[in-house]
Amino acid sequence: MCGRFVLLTDLSRIVQSFDIQGVSGELHQGVNISPGQMITVVVRDEVNKLADFKWGLVPSWAKDPAIGNKMINARAETVAEKPSFRKAFRQHRCLIVADGFYEWKTEGKRKTPMRFGLKSGESFGFAGLFDTWISPEKIPLRTCTIITTDANDLVRPVHDRMPVIVPKINEATWIDPDNQDTLGLLAILKPYPADLMEMGPAAI
Repeated sequence: MCGRFVLLTDLSRIVQSFDIQGVSGELHQGVNISPGQMITVVVRDEVNKLADFKWGLVPSWAKDPAIGNKMINARAETVAEKPSFRKAFRQHRCLIVADGFYEWKTEGKRKTPMRFGLKSGESFGFAGLFDTWISPEKIPLRTCTIITTDANDLVRPVHDRMPVIVPKINEATWIDPDNQDTLGLLAILKPYPADLMEMGPAAI
């Protein structure tokens, strides 16, 4: 799973890295970003735009927005078929901007937070899905979830799952709302190469 991540990169670098042409929300930075918070995402609407969604997907058909508390992650293996995610997988894919993520290493009764990121030190995008829920008062709530997959060799000793990090070469393909190539999209949802990542203890 992915339940905590970090984003400290400044706006100008994010704009350059993700070819952002419009900003419709605030930049949400932090060393311990948690479910339920507003987070920074990249979506494609003719051009790449930076937006902010609440972390925890609330499908448009949901009766109660509290369902989002249980939908912070979606499994890559079932994301195209599971009712909670399949519409968003077809139509509403995004990149969730991060510098790294955390998992907790268990040694006896002790749990140590470990931070995972790219050796390059660059920010990256988690594969995400989003949707818009409309309240009875007609107020829109835009939410998202992070897709997870099997852990790579670096993460596996700490946790058996990891968030999908979308390779730079696949970012445009992933967020293109006109792309309906299910097999091609699923092929992106693989563990990121372990040799391009690094791990270290985290002070959170």
